[in-house]
Amino acid sequence: MNTITSSGQPGETAAGKRTVWQHVQVWYRASRPFTLSASLTPVLVGSSLAFRDGTFSWWLFALVLLGSLLVQAAANLVDEYSDHARPEGNQKMLASYKVIALGLLSSKAVKRGAIAYFATPTAIGLYLTAVSGWPILALCLGSAAAAYFYSGGPRPLGTIGLGQPLVFIFMGPVMVLGAYYVQTRAFTLEALWLSFTVACTVTAILAANDIRDLEEDRAAKKATIVTWLGRGFARWEWTLLVAAAFLIVLGLALLRIIGPTILISLLALPQAVAAVRLVWHGRERAELALALRATARLHGFLGILLAVGVSLG
Repeated sequence: MNTITSSGQPGETAAGKRTVWQHVQVWYRASRPFTLSASLTPVLVGSSLAFRDGTFSWWLFALVLLGSLLVQAAANLVDEYSDHARPEGNQKMLASYKVIALGLLSSKAVKRGAIAYFATPTAIGLYLTAVSGWPILALCLGSAAAAYFYSGGPRPLGTIGLGQPLVFIFMGPVMVLGAYYVQTRAFTLEALWLSFTVACTVTAILAANDIRDLEEDRAAKKATIVTWLGRGFARWEWTLLVAAAFLIVLGLALLRIIGPTILISLLALPQAVAAVRLVWHGRERAELALALRATARLHGFLGILLAVGVSLG
C-alpha cells in the first residue's frame, strides 16, 4: 500500500513545491491532533488540584502541557513510522492521517520528526527536574519510554496486549500526579484518586478503538484484549471503565475528599449515555468509529468539567 510517486520513492511527493503553510498542515495531520486531548486532560486535572491548593504557576503549567502534547505527537509519529515499516501495517485501513502511505511525507522525514518531537519534551523535562526534583525525571523517563516502545522497537508493547495497561498507568496516574507534583512538590491520595477517573476514560478510548479495529488487528496478528476475548467482553469492559470514572467522582464528593463542586463533572453523563448507545449498538466499522469519537469527546468533556469542579472546591 506504499504510495509510489513521480520521484520513484515511497511516500515522497513534491514537498519542495509546498508552501510553508502547507508543510505545517501536513505535520499537523501527522501529529494526529484528534488524539491530543488524551494528553491535555490529565495535565488539566492535576494542575487544577494544585490551583485549588494555592500552589500554581502558569509558567510551569504551560511547560508541562507543551511537553505532554509533544510526547503524544511523537508517539503518534513513531506509530506512523513503525506501521509503515512492518509488512502487516499494509493490511490496515488507509486513514487520513497516514502521511507516509498517502505520499505526504517520507519515512525518513517522519523518523526525523519523531526525534525532534521527543527532543523538546526532553529539554522541558530536564528543566522541570531542576526546578521540582528527581521524581519528575523518573516520571519523564518512564513516559518517554512508554511512548516510544508502545509502537516502536522490535516488539511494540501495543501489539502484544499491553496497550490498555500502559495507557491506564501513564495517561492516568503518571501524568496527573506528575502535573500536580511539578506545582506542589508532593504526591497526595486526592491526586491519585482523581487520576483514576482520567485513567478509566482514556483507557475506554483505546477499548473503543480496539473494538472498531478487531478484524484489522486479527489480520495483522496484533494482540489486544478484544482480539483475545471478543467484542462482547470489550463492550462490558468499556462500560465498566466509564461507570467507574463517574463512581469515583461520586465517592470523592460523598466522602468529602474533594469539595462538592466536583459534582459538576456529572454534567458529562448525557455524553456518556450517547457513547454507550454507540458502543453497544454499533456493528459496522463506520458506526464503531462514531463510538470511538464519542468516547474521546467524553474523555475531554469530563476532564474539563473535573478540572473546573476541582479548582472551585
